[in-house]
Amino acid sequence: MSNLIQPHGGKLVNCLVDEARAKALTAEAGSLPRIDLTPKQSCDLELIANGGYSPLTGFMGEADFQSVCKDMKLASGDVWSIPVLLSVKECCVPALGSKVALYAPNGTLQGVMEVKEEFVHDKALECKSVFRTDDDAHPGAAQVMAEGDVCISGPVEVLTLCVDPDGDEAFLDRRLTPAQTREAFEKKGWKTVVGFQTRNPIHRAHEYVIKCAQEITDGLLIHPLVGETKKGDIRADVRMQAIDALTAKYFNPDASMVTVLPAAMRYAGPREAIHHAIMRKNYGCSHFIVGRDHAGVGKYYGTYDAQHIFDEICLDNLGIIPLMFEHSGWSKTYGGMVSFKSFPKIEGDIVFLSGTKVREMLEGGERPPAEFSRPEVADVLIGAAKEGKLFV
Repeated sequence: MSNLIQPHGGKLVNCLVDEARAKALTAEAGSLPRIDLTPKQSCDLELIANGGYSPLTGFMGEADFQSVCKDMKLASGDVWSIPVLLSVKECCVPALGSKVALYAPNGTLQGVMEVKEEFVHDKALECKSVFRTDDDAHPGAAQVMAEGDVCISGPVEVLTLCVDPDGDEAFLDRRLTPAQTREAFEKKGWKTVVGFQTRNPIHRAHEYVIKCAQEITDGLLIHPLVGETKKGDIRADVRMQAIDALTAKYFNPDASMVTVLPAAMRYAGPREAIHHAIMRKNYGCSHFIVGRDHAGVGKYYGTYDAQHIFDEICLDNLGIIPLMFEHSGWSKTYGGMVSFKSFPKIEGDIVFLSGTKVREMLEGGERPPAEFSRPEVADVLIGAAKEGKLFV
């Protein structure tokens, strides 16, 4: 019996077929209707298949969609905050009971699905519920509004997880499935593990909250998201280089791990914080860091909305323990890292740089202050900026 937290719903899903079945499905796919997945849908299918989205065994049906949007629960009653849908254009809706071949954006056959249900994609409900806006300037809302008007669902059989194994952002040696991270935790003797989500390099404030959390658990999983992100975000390969430079010098390898999460960003702020927590539960984490403006974008969410939303769900069902952290940074008065909770708030005391200012410094070959970012991290980002390879 494992000492780790149980997967969401009680069982780790696995929809990846064996080699013999994959050959049979490949042969069958040539005669099936073809559906070309978006990058988000392809990421979702990988996480359905590898168990990261347990207890889902396929794209959501209407009952789950409605329940998730309105109540942040699956129809089963399990906490869930983000719809996971396969939407298609009306002209491309397959017949109920038929099978369809699912192709990744690069043309790789990723899976086969039996169509059990079709329903209207209520985009207004999804946007207002999940993103709290239907503003087309919001990247997540704009993406949903551009998707198909009909959703199809049913069980999936998946042939491959990473559809671009030779790509710069495959990270095959770090692309561990939930079953593999759990096995690694067991081998290390970890019972409690804190997960850290990031789509950015880890600067000093991030490092501070990670190490605070690390003190109360057996192990740490730094788990950067490497699926689809918006234009202007830092490239996943650059982020990984920066994280490696940081962890090699400043983290204990016996108490920490770095693997990747092949998920797409929704930029759904509070709802996405819950979504990220559930995935880390499936990967074996008992605790999850929720910082300031988690998964936010623009000014759509309040600074701590992503923490407050956990008051609206059943934490017993969620299972994983959210660790809430306030704004942190280097205090010039204190001479070290502090948060507004641990040290008096003094106007102008915290070393703070806007994202715009950091970008200007990096593109100009200038390191941000060491109090803001470790020099090893800054040097990786400066090198990428000089080559024009820093941003998506």
